[in-house]
Amino acid sequence: MSQNMNGKVAIVTGGSSGIGRACAIEFAKAGAKVVVAARREAEGEETVSQIEAAGSQGIFVKTDVTVTDQIENLVNKTLETYNRLDYACNNAGFGKSIPLLERSESEWDA
Repeated sequence: MSQNMNGKVAIVTGGSSGIGRACAIEFAKAGAKVVVAARREAEGEETVSQIEAAGSQGIFVKTDVTVTDQIENLVNKTLETYNRLDYACNNAGFGKSIPLLERSESEWDA
């Protein structure tokens, strides 16, 4: 990311590993404060440590994106901590790894 994000705040769902972790670290390197949302606490806290090592601030909020109350808690915790939300990287995934066209409507909705 080449954009200067100093003073901005980003939520990254699925931020405990893989692409989500990489996105969280890139937001941090660009100057954003990062809220890491994921189900796995130890891995999420490790991402926060990497954000801090990149010179920014971050917090972890345990979140299952399939549970509405947990998503609301994520946004509320972000606003309570940083008083703003500028970016959302909606990266979390779940369920079976199957071709898109083979998913049922209920799986897609989830």
